[in-house]
Amino acid sequence: MAALAPALRADGSPGSVWLTGQQQSRALRRGRYTPESITHPGKMLPTIARYAIHTYTDPGDLVLDPMAGIGTTMVEAMHLDRHGVGVEYEARWAALAAANIALAEKAGAPGTGAIYTGDSRHLPSLLPPQVRGQVALVITSPPYGPSTHGHVRTPGPRRGKVRKIHHRYGDSDNLAYRNHNELTEGFTEILAGCRATLRPGGHVVVTARPYRRHGELIDIPGMVVAAGHAAGLELVEECVALMAGVRDGVLVPRASFFQLKNVRDAIGSGDPQWIPQHEDVLILRVG
Repeated sequence: MAALAPALRADGSPGSVWLTGQQQSRALRRGRYTPESITHPGKMLPTIARYAIHTYTDPGDLVLDPMAGIGTTMVEAMHLDRHGVGVEYEARWAALAAANIALAEKAGAPGTGAIYTGDSRHLPSLLPPQVRGQVALVITSPPYGPSTHGHVRTPGPRRGKVRKIHHRYGDSDNLAYRNHNELTEGFTEILAGCRATLRPGGHVVVTARPYRRHGELIDIPGMVVAAGHAAGLELVEECVALMAGVRDGVLVPRASFFQLKNVRDAIGSGDPQWIPQHEDVLILRVG
């Protein structure tokens, strides 16, 4: 399990750092997820889902991801003897999630998993009635930051022009392609649906980070908090989940090629920037 280290937030109040980046994503998924899972553009680190499930639920509890992608939340819940339920908008990713759930079952995971396809802005109508009011934990992440998505490749042995692959969602109607206001509105609807599924005392864990679009800093964590408040949830914790490793007290960055390039270009033009090496983890519950 990921370790927990004490920290202070900017206002001096207690927070925590989740040491979730000690291994690279590909190593965390090897043998636990299908090889095709790597094609999803915005996968959550398995250790983030794993730590949240271990911290905020007990064996036998129900865990929900309304933007399930390839099923990371469900798979990690199953291996921790919880019951994972997910909803995914695009059929392609839902099929991969189903394959990963089947792989977890084959590996002997003690929990169960289920995936449904649909638009989570209408979440309660997509789930079985018995789920309503029974969810102990919601884990999810809004789509954002295209510069952080995908993989870099060069065509052939001669190392031609660098290109990016596996960085786009398949449906042009996906919230990933909406403007900031539409994303906020859609995510508020999703969180409102999540609220209806939560049991008393249940939590919602959302991972997010700011990113730059055409040089402008987009405050995705702030959007998540605002959407949560509008959906009837209150913020109870703010944590940091490291994407970088820690070796002898020093961060080991895991930035993408395009993150490095964009920051170097910005610094070269006189705009000092930093590469985020963490996800903000926002924990909410019914207010």
